[in-house]
Formats: sequence, structure tokens, C-alpha cells
Amino acid sequence: MEKTIDISQILRSKMGKKARWVPRPVVWWLKRIVHEDQVNGFLWDARDLKGTEWLEACIKFLDVTLEVKGIENLPDKDDPRQYTFVSNHPLGGIDGVAIGSIIGKHYDGRFRYLVNDLLMNLPGLAPLCIPINKTGKQGRNVPAMVEAGFQGDTHILMFPAGLCSRKRKGIIQDLEWKKTFITKSVEYHRDVVPIHIEGHNSNFFYRLSNISDRYVKKINIAMLFLADEMFKNTGKTFTITFGKPIPWETFTNQKTPKEWAQIVKEEVYRLPQK
Repeated sequence: MEKTIDISQILRSKMGKKARWVPRPVVWWLKRIVHEDQVNGFLWDARDLKGTEWLEACIKFLDVTLEVKGIENLPDKDDPRQYTFVSNHPLGGIDGVAIGSIIGKHYDGRFRYLVNDLLMNLPGLAPLCIPINKTGKQGRNVPAMVEAGFQGDTHILMFPAGLCSRKRKGIIQDLEWKKTFITKSVEYHRDVVPIHIEGHNSNFFYRLSNISDRYVKKINIAMLFLADEMFKNTGKTFTITFGKPIPWETFTNQKTPKEWAQIVKEEVYRLPQK
């Protein structure tokens, strides 16, 4: 079995020569936290699958059940226009796979994620990704990558918060939504489809993420545990609710793009009650 995810190799690619100074017990710990063996086992079994088929295989592997509401709100697959799909991000892993599997099946794979470049290490997922690396050498290319995505002829799926949801004052919710999906949807005349997915991570994850956000701002330590959280959520049922498309003309100059982004976020969180 070939090893697709190799923590040692990833550390070398990200840290260069400095990677040799990472203590071996830390490397072993990272391998366990990201479930390197289990993930590589799945990737090997699904090595011939790409795109939507790969997403569906991932859902099956994780034994996840999806309940979909509002599917009638999805624009017809023969609609020649391109849309921007935006969702809350409660899980940081399964949610992206779950929503992508529904959209991918509905549109015959004609969509792309705007995602962290680390996900390009997953061969089956890579064809669906426009990689975004906000740090390192590629950081200066982020605007060009986003521009290319919106200029393309596929739908875009985004998580405008960037990070997965946090638990603050007992409430699990996304942090502030970035305005990019508003400005680019208006620029390229893409209607916005709001999506809500129910779910939550462990209390440990929320405590760690809050500590990381407050005291270790330059490094998203909590992100290291997202694979572990994904496996904790195996066997569960998640409800996905699609809202009606919001015409791009809605986002007028009466409010700033940042204000419109928060309004759409609020609409997303109202979807389960509709």
C-alpha cells in the first residue's frame, strides 16, 4: 500500500531543513492525531476514484447518514449560470465532504471548493479544489487564485468563516464571515445559495481552539485535530438545508460587503427553522 499522507514528508515540505528538529515523539503523536494509517487505508482503497465519486466513498467510509432538506431550492443542473454556494462550517471536515457530495452529484461534478492547500494532498479531492494558502510563498497569489475560481465555468463552494465554528458563551457558531463571496459574486453576477449543516465537534476541540485563538494566534493548533474530530463523528446523521438562491443584485451599495456577508450568515442560521 502506497502512503499518500506522510506527516514526516509534509513537515519537510512546510518547514524545510527545520523539520529535522521536530522531536520524533512529536511526529509519532501527529501521525496518531491525524489517523495517518486509517486515512491512508481509505485513500488506497479509493485510489481509482476522483471528484464526486471520491466524496461519496468518503461518506460511506465514515458511515455518515445525510438528511437533505430544501433540495428543491438548488438551481437546475442545466441552468447555464454559475452560482456561489456558502455554508456554515461546524465540523471542519465532514461538512465539506457532505455538502460537496450533494452538490457534486446534482451538478455532475461541476463545482470547485476554495480550500486550504493542505487538502491537495488528497488525490481524489484535488481535482475539485482551488487551493488557498494564506501563508508562505503562495500567500501573495491568493487574490489571483480566488479570481480564477470565480472567473471559471463551475460553481463555487465556500466556507466564508475560513475556520470551522467555535464555541463561545455556550453557543456553537462560525466566527465572522469574510466578505469575498459577496464582492466576487456581485462582480461575476453569481447568485448566492445559502446552506446550513447541523453538527458539532467535541468539547475538547472547542476548549483547545479558544485557547489557540487567544494565545497562539499565528498557528491554528486546533486544525491539527480536525481529522481526529472527523473520526469521532463517524456513524452520525447530519442534516443539510439548502436555502433559496439570493440574487446578486440584492447586495447593493446601501450596505458594505462586510455587512451583507453577516446578513447572509444570519440567513444561513435561520434555515433550519424555516
